[in-house]
Amino acid sequence: MSSAYWNQPLSDQATAVREGAVSAETLVVQTRAEILRAETNLAAWVQLSDRIIDDARLEDETGGRRPLRGISIGIKDLIDVAGLPTRAGSALTSSEPVAKDADCVARFRELGAVVQGKTVTTEFGYFSPGPTRNPTATDHTPGGSSSGSAAAVGAGVIPIALGTQTAGSLTRPASYCGAAGMVLAHGTTSLAGVTGLSQSLDSLGILTRTVDDLAYVYAAFTGRPRRETSAQRVASALVWRGSGLDTVEPAMQRLLDLLPDVLVQAGLRADDLDWDDHVQTLADDHVTVMSYEAAGSLDEIEKSSRDALSPQLCALIDSGREVPAAAVAGALTRRDRSRDLLRDMMADATVIVGPAALGPAPKGLDATGSPVLSRPWQLLGLPVVVVPGARTTDGLPLGLQVIGMRGDEANLFEAAGRLEPLLRDLPAVPA
Repeated sequence: MSSAYWNQPLSDQATAVREGAVSAETLVVQTRAEILRAETNLAAWVQLSDRIIDDARLEDETGGRRPLRGISIGIKDLIDVAGLPTRAGSALTSSEPVAKDADCVARFRELGAVVQGKTVTTEFGYFSPGPTRNPTATDHTPGGSSSGSAAAVGAGVIPIALGTQTAGSLTRPASYCGAAGMVLAHGTTSLAGVTGLSQSLDSLGILTRTVDDLAYVYAAFTGRPRRETSAQRVASALVWRGSGLDTVEPAMQRLLDLLPDVLVQAGLRADDLDWDDHVQTLADDHVTVMSYEAAGSLDEIEKSSRDALSPQLCALIDSGREVPAAAVAGALTRRDRSRDLLRDMMADATVIVGPAALGPAPKGLDATGSPVLSRPWQLLGLPVVVVPGARTTDGLPLGLQVIGMRGDEANLFEAAGRLEPLLRDLPAVPA
């Protein structure tokens, strides 16, 4: 494959395959070569598929206008892929291949994508890290739990990868690895065939190299047409600084200081988000709901194999067993009330923009960083787009998250699409 095709946007790659300028097989083989070239340092993959040549040749023989035809995708190892095992980052799961694709994987195959393999996740999607390293600094964490997917995309070895999010499992690694990412609104797509942790919180996520690629993939996956530039509607953004949930690191603070001016350059009116009391309550309620539901999801595994589980996961299960059902019901009632209030606040084509992580990826591979800045929005079940582009003077990525209401995804992509080139043009932010 010509390097020109490899560097082009996804829509151009799919067009090149459709028009015969390059074959799906060539694209897929080149992607595999990139994966293998980087894997020694990256350790992003659990298992690679041995079907890629057959799958790519089928795409070449079938023809048609499928929007992802011949484009490779990586799948987080919480998501079933026919012919490969789903290990969920644990030796306790079966090593036998599963028989059926998860619904989301089946959808990507319908669109013409070719599955390259399974990417590393943390143990059952929680905190205990896998072997993956950050593509920008291999002695720094890639985040969790969608670590393999984010690192592979951030390294440029694969153009699309699937992840999931229950707390900050996609937004944080996207931010740390310099990838564009989207958390789909809770309940908007099937999670059949996805190993979950908390049914009230689990969401599907998508990672790509740029916001434009992300919007293209989302439109294809959902079947919703992309809004044309001439139809831009989003007019204002609420700047969120973290609501005191934890200490935002100096580099991210400096980026947030620049954010109002960047938003104005992007054609958006910038105001502060004055909602800290709700955000703080939502973050606490997220922990209540997640621990309670995770204790139920993992009850049998913990009882039969506790000694084989990480201390982090055992602590989550133990804390969840102490949560009264009434406390969860109260948390979900507060969630619904807060969501209604936020919908009124954001009625006039408004988005929230804030930090996707507390700072750049921390040094070390024994932990995955804090998910606290994603907890409130994940409990609300909102769609989120992570915008890459900003970097520290040490070269580490800093991601921003754009948050909106369910049904307003076009506004998220529009705002994120305007922000990305401005963030890429910013001088490096002092660490």
